[in-house]
Amino acid sequence: MAADSPKAVVVLGNGYVGLPLSLLLAKSGHKVLAVDTDERVVRGIRSGDLHIDEPGLRELREDPTVAANLRASIDVAPADVFVIAVPTPLRPRRKTADLGKVEAAMRSIVEHLAPGNLVILESTVPPRTCEDVIVPLLDESGLRVGTDVLLAHCPERVLPGSALVEILGNDRVIGGLNEASTAAAADLYASFVEGELVRTDAVTAELCKLMENTYRDVNIALANELSRVAEEFGIDINRAIEVANRHPRVNLLKPGIGVGGHCIPIDPWFIAEVAPESCRLIPTARQLNDIQPERIASLIRRCLRDVRDPRILLAGATYKPEVYDLRQSPALEIARLLDRDGYQVELWDPITAEYGDKPLVDAARGCDTLAVLVPHKIVLDEIAEQREVLRGTMRCDRVIDLSTSFVRTL
Repeated sequence: MAADSPKAVVVLGNGYVGLPLSLLLAKSGHKVLAVDTDERVVRGIRSGDLHIDEPGLRELREDPTVAANLRASIDVAPADVFVIAVPTPLRPRRKTADLGKVEAAMRSIVEHLAPGNLVILESTVPPRTCEDVIVPLLDESGLRVGTDVLLAHCPERVLPGSALVEILGNDRVIGGLNEASTAAAADLYASFVEGELVRTDAVTAELCKLMENTYRDVNIALANELSRVAEEFGIDINRAIEVANRHPRVNLLKPGIGVGGHCIPIDPWFIAEVAPESCRLIPTARQLNDIQPERIASLIRRCLRDVRDPRILLAGATYKPEVYDLRQSPALEIARLLDRDGYQVELWDPITAEYGDKPLVDAARGCDTLAVLVPHKIVLDEIAEQREVLRGTMRCDRVIDLSTSFVRTL
């Protein structure tokens, strides 16, 4: 839908979250400046040669309305609204949020702030970040946050591969520092979001985003632990889960090779960071899921005990099926662990540019084991279609599926 009162909007950070947002804001009639510190990203936005291969993104960039309303730069400029959509990585040893990019983005807008401006933080952050970190930074402008300048946390909910669909259709949490901030942010998102705008306060919005991904992480950890138990008893965990889920109030997830992506392996730690005395289950679930790649690597080693100098082809490199995103992928960690042990390892994933440069039969030639880690439909279909050919090209005819943490022969 078109904006009733178009705004000048600066979006800082134009990656998986910020770039689709910039394009949708421009499509809805706002004058958008897409800002990124990476000049390659900026050049791509200007030319239409986008750095993210997301369905529908290039077509949206070519839309005449978007072309007329969108600019890109490495420099911030004055605006009505500033949206921060930069990454918040995890400090791996301390297991705490690295807010360096968020703080740098906020500092870059301070000199451009004017009375009546709205600042929106989409980046995922620990609870109370807006009040304890962002407000003091914005106060450096000399303007009062909450009155002269409004502030809201509106956490992203984006799935790679469906970014545009999710940004448009998902309900959005609008968490303002005060009611005026919430109302102003809701007005902006109402110009393009088709889902419901759920209004709350900033701290609740910060925690809700983390709770969503923690829910997934804890339930995946339960499935992975049950898989270990089932293995001890020689039980097919997939069949056991299928039977258990016949209970009307049970919905166990399937186990897997680990947890990846930019959110689920990271966000639970942000809760544990701010409430360590209250968190027992969350860190345990994180640790269980983090060691899952080692368990899968161990299963592969076990399958190759009788093979000398084994060669392994791992099928599927992304962090989950049907998604091209390689960030925090457990499959990459499994490959690293096997390579560290001296195995000859190759990754094959036809939906990625990095690992899809040859046909399956060529990739599997001379291998002793083909192990499916990520069950993309195209991977399973290709194996089924080429099964007889693979028997003639592989050195040992071992094709197994480990995608649900259980060795299944294909």
